[in-house]
Amino acid sequence: MFISEAYAQAAGAPGAGGFESLQQFLPLVLIFVVFYFLLLRPQQKKMKAHREMVSQLRRGDRVLTQGGIVGQIAKVINDAEVTVEIAEGVRVRMMRSAITEVLAKTEPVGGGKETKETKDEGEATAAAPTPGTEAPSEEKSSSVLGKLLGKK
Repeated sequence: MFISEAYAQAAGAPGAGGFESLQQFLPLVLIFVVFYFLLLRPQQKKMKAHREMVSQLRRGDRVLTQGGIVGQIAKVINDAEVTVEIAEGVRVRMMRSAITEVLAKTEPVGGGKETKETKDEGEATAAAPTPGTEAPSEEKSSSVLGKLLGKK
């Protein structure tokens, strides 16, 4: 008599199982969402930035390798390999993915050329010096500061 009553009390309502099972999985879903935004997504962004940095390596860039060696890229062999000069006359062939950081970039091939407009602006600034400047280097820095602040 007591045993049958105990079984009868343990039984749940017949139609309430669907919502309760959803409530059981909700914490797991929330943990996965937090895990994605705190761990997976930042790691994916970091990997994408590293791939982009490695793909833009050029001859003359100073780089840091995974082993902690600082060197300068002497030659880009192919998409996967570069030659790094780690000391005078010492060159090492290594994988691009082993480079962790670019310490100094080389100037682009066309980076040192001035356009006609920038030359004209520079001549105009030199022709009409700003009052109160003693040296040409101060004149150049004040004109750059003036351009940034919107003054002429």
